[in-house]
Amino acid sequence: MSGATIVTDPAHGGRWTSLIAGDGGGREWLWHRDEPRRAGVRPGDAFADAGGLEECVPTVRGTPDHGDAWARPWIRSGGRSGGQDGERPGRPARGEESVDCPDFRLTRRIRTDVPDRTVVDYRLSAAPGYRFLWAAHALLDVSDQGRLQLTEGAAVRLYPDGGSRWIPGTWPLVDGVPLDRLGPDDGTAVGAVVDVAEASVQDGADVLHLAVEAEGQPVSVALWRNLGGFPEDAPYRSIGVEPMLGRVFDLAAAGAGDAACVPASGEVRWRLTVTATRRS
Repeated sequence: MSGATIVTDPAHGGRWTSLIAGDGGGREWLWHRDEPRRAGVRPGDAFADAGGLEECVPTVRGTPDHGDAWARPWIRSGGRSGGQDGERPGRPARGEESVDCPDFRLTRRIRTDVPDRTVVDYRLSAAPGYRFLWAAHALLDVSDQGRLQLTEGAAVRLYPDGGSRWIPGTWPLVDGVPLDRLGPDDGTAVGAVVDVAEASVQDGADVLHLAVEAEGQPVSVALWRNLGGFPEDAPYRSIGVEPMLGRVFDLAAAGAGDAACVPASGEVRWRLTVTATRRS
């Protein structure tokens, strides 16, 4: 078992641009696509999907599209944004990185000093009572033989389209959709939010394990299973496995217990753990 090397791009929304397994030949787990708009986005722009892992907060769907943090520059500890002031792009992330949005500040620290895993510690600071969603929107480079392993029988909310309507079910088969199978491509695209705190993606001999923990807050794992069905005008394949705080995609549709909430301390803290293995 091993952690992973993570590379981020603070100057362009804090996106994770690389997630390389420390075990098993250094496999790159993040998927990418060319998106010319990505480098020049501004707050309020429509989402520009370049792949990698985006920090979606305070919502995933709805307004602002994929949240408010992905379109703003982040600051790396020492007062520098990545790619500026002599910071070489493509280097593994070290220290703290933070972003200021109108209603909150989000800070993360990527740690590689924990044996056999990579840990990302998060802190969101905002006024007490502030409600939000967060998703580590990880688009993964997996084959159509890939499988997603979650707790059998876990509660699922299946989103059959881009709206906020969902269908209840249990993992892995919901409304005839085998959510654990990440292929072959069939021209469909669905989302799901599963009531679990961890997930494993198996692709051949390689396994990526993601887990989220947040005391006193709702956690889940979201799935974006786009098998060539989105967008309608120029569809492509993309697979997202997304540890979350919250249980819905759109903050505006969150009911009681469906979103994280800032306590009286003014801070919410949580942890994302990444491990990678290769079977011999």
